Amino acid sequence: MNRRKFISQSTMGAGAMLLLPEFLKADGRAKVKHPIGFQTYPIRDMVTRDFAGTMKTMAGMGYQYTEMCYPAGYDDFKPLASVKASDLKKMIEDAGLKCPSCHFGMNNLKNNFGDCIEFAHALGMTQVVTPGLETPGKTIDDFKKACGELNAIAAKAKSEGLATGLHNHEGEFKMLDGELIYDAILGALDAGLVKMQFQTEVIKLGYKGSDYFKKYPGRFISAHLSDWTADKKQVPVGQGVIDWKEFFAAAKTGGVKNFFVEMNFDTYKDSASYIHGLLG
Repeated sequence: MNRRKFISQSTMGAGAMLLLPEFLKADGRAKVKHPIGFQTYPIRDMVTRDFAGTMKTMAGMGYQYTEMCYPAGYDDFKPLASVKASDLKKMIEDAGLKCPSCHFGMNNLKNNFGDCIEFAHALGMTQVVTPGLETPGKTIDDFKKACGELNAIAAKAKSEGLATGLHNHEGEFKMLDGELIYDAILGALDAGLVKMQFQTEVIKLGYKGSDYFKKYPGRFISAHLSDWTADKKQVPVGQGVIDWKEFFAAAKTGGVKNFFVEMNFDTYKDSASYIHGLLG
């Protein structure tokens, strides 16, 4: 899809999808004490089909910012790769949102660093986050080597005025060579250069974000929020087993700057309502 056609369709879809709430009509910014965000990956079909409309829909549900996935590096976001970053930024801002963060694959950061940073600056980001180390991961030394590569990338990002984060999945919460992979990663990363993005989904494995925020104070930059029942079914934030009051209190110790809900679309509205009710 070419840029002009995409923007035209997004603009038309925006009005049809949503009547803007009053707080957005006022000045384009939500008046909330604790802004919250959403990750675009679970709603990638909506995002690529009608970017502007989806941003306004999410804003109407109570979100103040978004986290992107780098279009040139993700096949699922390829339809956005031909859209100018400045146009994406305008559509985000027109919805009353900001975009402080984006996921960039390690290969993109290693091989196309300049393009990644140009995209980050064009959208006004402050953080670049990689969703994984992209290592064979057969030994702890494999992970430590990959951490060294990320440290080097983060040093370059810092010189560009950007903070670097590393996102976890369930795989990092396994034992390898007698050590929990996640702890080994934290030990190998330069605490002054790379912060962690904690994914709460690992509650399914028995690991709590609050425990890690306390264990590694100041080592986190953001978190992906999802909630789960005792039998591992996804539910809106506040309806599962996670103690969110404890989580958000400990997140201050962890250094978390941004919270991105990352779940199925039908959970987003109730999750935002719960979080704003809890935090204000």
